[in-house]
Amino acid sequence: MKGIEAMALPSIKFEPYWWDAARPEPQPAIPLPPRVDVAVVGSGFTGMRAALELARAGRSVLVLDKDAAGSGAARRNAGYLGRVLKHSLTALMQKHGAAQGIAMYRELGDAFTGVIELIDREGIDCHLSRHGRFIAATSAKHYDALAADLEPMRRQLGYPYEMVSRAEQRREFGSDVYHGGAVIPDLAAIHSGLYHQGLTTRAKAAGAVIGDGTAVTAVAPEKDGVHVVTERGSVIARDVIIATNGYTPRGLRWFAKRVIPFQAYMAATEELSAAQLRDAIPNLRTMIDSNTNIDFFRPAPDSRRLLFGGGTGIPRGSHEEIARFLHGILRRVFPQLGALKLSHVWTGFCAGTFDMMPHIGGRDHVWYGMGYNFAGIPMGTHFGAKLALMIQGKAEGRSAFAETPFPTLPFYSGNPWFLSMAMRYFDWKDRHP
Repeated sequence: MKGIEAMALPSIKFEPYWWDAARPEPQPAIPLPPRVDVAVVGSGFTGMRAALELARAGRSVLVLDKDAAGSGAARRNAGYLGRVLKHSLTALMQKHGAAQGIAMYRELGDAFTGVIELIDREGIDCHLSRHGRFIAATSAKHYDALAADLEPMRRQLGYPYEMVSRAEQRREFGSDVYHGGAVIPDLAAIHSGLYHQGLTTRAKAAGAVIGDGTAVTAVAPEKDGVHVVTERGSVIARDVIIATNGYTPRGLRWFAKRVIPFQAYMAATEELSAAQLRDAIPNLRTMIDSNTNIDFFRPAPDSRRLLFGGGTGIPRGSHEEIARFLHGILRRVFPQLGALKLSHVWTGFCAGTFDMMPHIGGRDHVWYGMGYNFAGIPMGTHFGAKLALMIQGKAEGRSAFAETPFPTLPFYSGNPWFLSMAMRYFDWKDRHP
């Protein structure tokens, strides 16, 4: 394994696998309008869903992004659809009270089903599958903790699960490195690139205007509206949505102080045989492990490849070094597939928060939804719809996630200098449960 040629196809692409089918396309350059009803900063799932709903409600909508629409996290992530937060239901009930904790998890469930309903209603062809998820326990203690976390969700919310012992693990996941785990049978997965492409197409058809290649440097509420300052000039909006998540610029200071951007890493393998794929993931479920800093695997939705990732938040160096690191995860979890080569390797930025919770809200006509902590597709899509309702003054815009403060730390300005140390601590803690 001295060089990348031992682990990668000669034609390896250092870009997302999703882009083979749904490459972000730059929009034709447009002059910025002097005024709009709503300016949306960020063109991911949150921004594009909000733009779609607001344009259909008759508002003039301008979506601004420094790059092509969706080229950030939206068309880079793993395509998982779930209803799990970093904090368990029990932990949230203990911290916020039973009613609030249950309300948050009910809304998370609504976000999950809402994406599926949206895909069906809009006819978005994005390879939606509902094969479920396997959560692999990285220790015997993690196995017991999984059961303790999932049982209250079954009792309180009716969310199904099944514990799978280590002896039975291979019927769910073709690896011996874990200590059993839990199956959540009704969770889903999509092709995230095609999903975002579908949202973008429908938002544009509804009348939303996309101004990509337009970096926003500041947002300032004034008497005549909210001034959105960009590198190409300014726009005055009645309302502004900040939906930048892991790509939040420092100029948006209040928001940059509250999100922790971190780099995530993913790869796609060359095609497997049908037998190899069924041996690795017999029921075609998505998989995550039980660590704080997870490794994850899933079958590609449109080919016989494995898509996988891990090692989030720690600098990994060059593309070649990232490929070498990811191939090491593949060999460790699936030694029988260690000879597989990688066809794609890519990175992207997600965002965590200091309380590891998503947040939504607004004041002075500046609204936000961000900090998804690995729940980007369901919560990002859901928050986009909620923000559109909030701007329209509708009661349905209320969210349990708007009822807790959005914390920061003294002297933090958006540069997560501590992140590598924090992730190494989580790694150490996961190894010593």
